[in-house]
Amino acid sequence: MKNQYLWLVFFLIVFVNGFEAGGYQASLLNIGETYELSTASKGIFASVELFATMLAPIILGAWADKNNKLKCLTKLLAIQVLAAILIAIFTSQKVFIGGVFFLGLTTSALQFITIAALTDYYPVSCKKKIGFLTSMYALGAFVAPLVVSAYLKAGLSWRTLFMLLTATSAIAILGLILNKDSNPEPLIGDENEVSSTGPFVLLGILMLCVVMCIYVGFENGYAFFVDTLFSEELNSSIGKYALSIFWIVMIPSRILVGYLSKHAYKLLVTAIVAIPVITIIISQLTTDVPMLILCIPLGFACGAIYPNVLNIAMPLAGEHKATATGMITTATGIGGVVFTALTGILGQQFGLRNAMVALSSFFVLSLIAVLVLKFKGMGTK
Repeated sequence: MKNQYLWLVFFLIVFVNGFEAGGYQASLLNIGETYELSTASKGIFASVELFATMLAPIILGAWADKNNKLKCLTKLLAIQVLAAILIAIFTSQKVFIGGVFFLGLTTSALQFITIAALTDYYPVSCKKKIGFLTSMYALGAFVAPLVVSAYLKAGLSWRTLFMLLTATSAIAILGLILNKDSNPEPLIGDENEVSSTGPFVLLGILMLCVVMCIYVGFENGYAFFVDTLFSEELNSSIGKYALSIFWIVMIPSRILVGYLSKHAYKLLVTAIVAIPVITIIISQLTTDVPMLILCIPLGFACGAIYPNVLNIAMPLAGEHKATATGMITTATGIGGVVFTALTGILGQQFGLRNAMVALSSFFVLSLIAVLVLKFKGMGTK
């Protein structure tokens, strides 16, 4: 069986990951009310999943490189379904924390293994597909807050999110089973450098890990607390819409990056500079509509980072793409854990707008990392 439909399954898996992330972010305010959490406690609560995100590549990266990636994805989706069912059924805080931990573990592994599988099965067209693939995460994260808002208004519990996650993950499992005999896309000459079997460039991957650690730390700090920011500091109820806008504009950004992959380095530098500048402007605002509008350029800049990092990373990974994407995913988990918790702590002490400005200042380290890539001539042509 050919692989003409396998990419759709990969897209669905990443969409479900984004849906879970955006839904959890949009539900954090309501989850906090259920478990009577303070702002600082919500940050630590959110970090449980992100801590598992950090661990997954360390535990599962080598396993994915040595085994059939489609079978790996199927097993992980099955675990995700079980964790989501437990959260949906049981009201215990301990069950929730345990379930979220395993959701973080599986979504993280699903993310980096899916990316590695995409490059394995589509060595010729994966650069463009990476832009679309990462857009699926943004699409899922955009749709989720709107869905959460709709069913909460209808009187349903925030646990509905995990019922929906169960259903969509089950569909993804079915898609993988139907496409289990897929074959890799045939190579055309040597036109695609992503399929390179060259050396694994550790320094380059580590620099990109720094970029993703800072970026995902900021993204999670912003996304988990933007609803709380609008609600508590602006007395506004449009925070979930701000979160959706933040995610939806990532879609055209990431698709555009897929078509401009030759300029990945320049686009990455532009995004790294733009994010803290826009965040500082947002911090000065005192009304909700202008802040809502500025979520558009902020989301567009954030959206460009992930696919650009992947496009630079794949030629540096050689034959160890799951290991490279696993390292990058570990870095995102570290950033998510540290910066999400830090956002809650700083937000409680100094206000969420000041906390987000503090987070954005770390992009200086990202800029230094990409300059190292430039000076060493790694993936910058």
